[in-house]
Amino acid sequence: MKIASYVLRGRRSFGAVLDNGIVDLRARVPRFKSLLDVLKAGALEEMKAAAVGVRPDVLLSDVQLLPPVVAPEKILCIGVNYANRNAEYKDNSEQSTYPSMFFRVPESFVGHEQPIIRPPESEQLDYEGEIVLVIGRHGRRVPKDSALGYIAGYTLCNEGTIRDWVRHAKFNVTQGKNWDATGSIGPWMVTADEIDPGKSLHLTTKVNGEIRQDDTTANLIFDFGALIAYITTFMSIKPGDLIVSGTPVGAGARFDPPRWLVPGDIVEVSVPEIGILRNRVADET
Repeated sequence: MKIASYVLRGRRSFGAVLDNGIVDLRARVPRFKSLLDVLKAGALEEMKAAAVGVRPDVLLSDVQLLPPVVAPEKILCIGVNYANRNAEYKDNSEQSTYPSMFFRVPESFVGHEQPIIRPPESEQLDYEGEIVLVIGRHGRRVPKDSALGYIAGYTLCNEGTIRDWVRHAKFNVTQGKNWDATGSIGPWMVTADEIDPGKSLHLTTKVNGEIRQDDTTANLIFDFGALIAYITTFMSIKPGDLIVSGTPVGAGARFDPPRWLVPGDIVEVSVPEIGILRNRVADET
């Protein structure tokens, strides 16, 4: 099942995506106000039952899509997690023993078809297409061999970055990763039962129709299970938490000269089993 969060005529809701419409699950099961509430209650099966045999209440074209999980407690991002990215960084050292990680805040992301914003302080807005794990269960010290059972679903991310601000300080990337509305998440969450865990996922990122990133999860250094096992060694994961699992080679910063995003550019991140996340770039007004 695909579940989207959205706004229609000033009212926030969430629902099951069917063809070109949405079944309003908030209206049908009113004790849940959001997908986050559903995840906290472990009620995805109830949502599936509520959407069986009913017609969509609204058209997708009539709503503003939000990131599927609005206001998650944690957005954990993984850096340099595809096997050929050391070469892209001109780093001939061995691959890291452990994942690189940083946090992002919810306000740094918009939903599908919403503009991502280039701030006046920098022209170095870059794209990073990624697959996002949506956590569905509380977990701590989760063994790798059972870690996939903690995933409620999958969505997509353009982990937009202000590159020159990534290096403002000596040892962190937080500043360049958290500008308001510089990235996007969506268009919806596909529940984990729709994704074959034994099959690699093919991720592409296009800018104005040109493929810039093209790789599969078979090339992840730390696969989804390994990420969850590692993270839960030192912290708890909770329903609704997001793990943004890393981007392939081909970001704009790695071209010579760099190819930064400019207003009017259209960025599309896609995985066939999940969908297409599309956003246009705009200058901050």
